[in-house]
Amino acid sequence: MDLDSMQRILEQSLAENKPIWEIVLEEDVANRMVTREASMEKMRRTWRAMVDSADAYSGERRSLSGLVGGDGERMRLYYATHESIGGSFTAEVMASALAMGENNACMKRIVAAPTAGSCGVMPAVLIPLWRKEGIPEEMMLQALYVTCAIGSVIANRASISGAAGGCQAEVGSASAMAAGALTYLHGGTGEQICTAVAIALKNLLGLVCDPVAGLVEVPCVKRNVIGAMNAIAAADMALAGVESRIPVDEVIDAMGDVGRRLPVEFRETALGGLAATPTGKAVKERMQKNRKRRRTLTIKDMRWKLTAPVQEPKE
Repeated sequence: MDLDSMQRILEQSLAENKPIWEIVLEEDVANRMVTREASMEKMRRTWRAMVDSADAYSGERRSLSGLVGGDGERMRLYYATHESIGGSFTAEVMASALAMGENNACMKRIVAAPTAGSCGVMPAVLIPLWRKEGIPEEMMLQALYVTCAIGSVIANRASISGAAGGCQAEVGSASAMAAGALTYLHGGTGEQICTAVAIALKNLLGLVCDPVAGLVEVPCVKRNVIGAMNAIAAADMALAGVESRIPVDEVIDAMGDVGRRLPVEFRETALGGLAATPTGKAVKERMQKNRKRRRTLTIKDMRWKLTAPVQEPKE
């Protein structure tokens, strides 16, 4: 079965009396012609890489542009010394999303989930929950299979690319994947998982991709925070019995249609939105001058090396 419809995955899950994660696992085994154990082990490596990346965060690191770095640490310091409005768990979710987004901008190892630009959403909700509730690792792997179903359907029916569909396709998709995982981890049914996905996507429908100076930094890192918080809200609504009036597959189709209709300026070209503000343009100009200066210095250094006299070895 192709993973191109949440409704069909749900129907198969109900018909075979298997959870969604089991359907996806069997699909992976069949498609890649690997054993069940090999599939699980690959997912385990992915999960542990995600955890390792979160643990490797350093608030001292800054991106090459200087635009990103330290905010994850600032958020943690804030809720360690103040009473966070949303409580300690949501504060840690926000800090984790910032930290992982900064890891990406600082060229540290991350897990694209589903993309590098949206890498902070899933770990921001899954890792704090795992640690807070002591969830067994096997169950976390099952949740990741659920996210694979969601991501695959979105990729097949719409897009997970900011260049093709705007930030709704990146952070929006990541938020939907995280919402589905959270719903599963809190005992939600297959129907509730689908509802959480639909709600999460609807909430971010039309979100543009407008990276300042073309870098996956501003506003990308902070949008990971919004994606994570949106996932929590969508999961809680689904678990409470709130329904999506538009079926999940139709929501995904609508996202794809909106993405195709977005002007090119709002699809990762850095020609519109925040990238086109006076400050956004000034940042781009500064970055271009810095790159030109570095190139000039590099060329001068190369010329010096070519013309420098060769030192004879001393006897």
